[in-house]
Amino acid sequence: MGKALEVAIAAGGTAGHINPALALAEELRRRGHHVTFYGRPSKLEGTLVPAAGFELVDVEVTGFDRSRPWTAVSSVWRVWQAKRALARRFANGAAPDVAIGFGAYVEVPLLGWCKDAHVPYLLHEQNSVPGLANKMMSAHASRVCISVPAAREVFAREGEPDHVVLTGNPVRASVIAGSREVGRKALGVPADATMLLVFGGSLGARTLNEGMAALKGRLLAVEGLHVVQSTGKAGYDEAAAALALTEEESVRWHLESYIDNMGDVLAAADLVLSRAGASSIAEIAALGVPAVLVPYPFATADHQTTNARYLTDAGAAVLFADDEVATPAFGEKLLELLEHADERQAMREAAAGLAQDQAAAKLADELERVAASR
Repeated sequence: MGKALEVAIAAGGTAGHINPALALAEELRRRGHHVTFYGRPSKLEGTLVPAAGFELVDVEVTGFDRSRPWTAVSSVWRVWQAKRALARRFANGAAPDVAIGFGAYVEVPLLGWCKDAHVPYLLHEQNSVPGLANKMMSAHASRVCISVPAAREVFAREGEPDHVVLTGNPVRASVIAGSREVGRKALGVPADATMLLVFGGSLGARTLNEGMAALKGRLLAVEGLHVVQSTGKAGYDEAAAALALTEEESVRWHLESYIDNMGDVLAAADLVLSRAGASSIAEIAALGVPAVLVPYPFATADHQTTNARYLTDAGAAVLFADDEVATPAFGEKLLELLEHADERQAMREAAAGLAQDQAAAKLADELERVAASR
């Protein structure tokens, strides 16, 4: 390794932006670099970033509502104020050698300062359909790193084939280190059982919950099958009522409102039924778990379907539309995969070929290259 770098990371708002940034930060810290985060302490980063042992510098910005154009004025004013505050901070010796933004609007003042100060910066895009902040800041980025190939064309520059790099979406080491044994012990799932994990993420678990209730009898008829179903906190009571599990059935059907040890639980699973958010796709691929993916149909520009195709095109997952969950074909395929370990093994091998577990290291490599070329 060369000299230790001072690295600035802007990430915020949602776990989908923050956790990949933390995965990179942990890898950079392991390599001996010093990382500082820039975001809003009142948002989710105010909890997650300090918990991981990193400093969070307050950057107060507000996005603007495209349906209310006048909000752009206050938004631009806050960005200008935030840039001035960062300039004062960096004048006192805390200036970064390199910076990276993860797509939240909070990156705009930091990367704007970098542009003015000739400090190189990178962007990381988690989704197949890039967000507004990354598109705004891409013109002066030294490198754009993407999670899925579908995002490439948005950022491509003519005559610069190395400007956009497919690194994958970084997953935190604590998730990648997930233990099948630990996960099964925590859930009460026997070592020799087949385990189906169902989770809908923070959005739209209802279709999956309804689909599972409809298939309850057929699933419980599969010998040795255990179902672990995360309903989402808002959907737990409804799902519990629809399933109406007896005490005996509850031994093999584990209903949870939320899963907080996702690494261990994913590692414990033989098959996953999930939405196709960027973080879910990354974690499923990093742990090589065969998946049945049902994209959330109301995601912006249907980006979850494009996310899902990264795994289905590789042979690591199968895809069903939201309105297909109630069809016979969905139930047949789910049961087929649960009953055929050879099919699941082929999907595991396909997922391993994507090397998603190396995404944090690949992104750290790109950041070091950009800093070295300064």
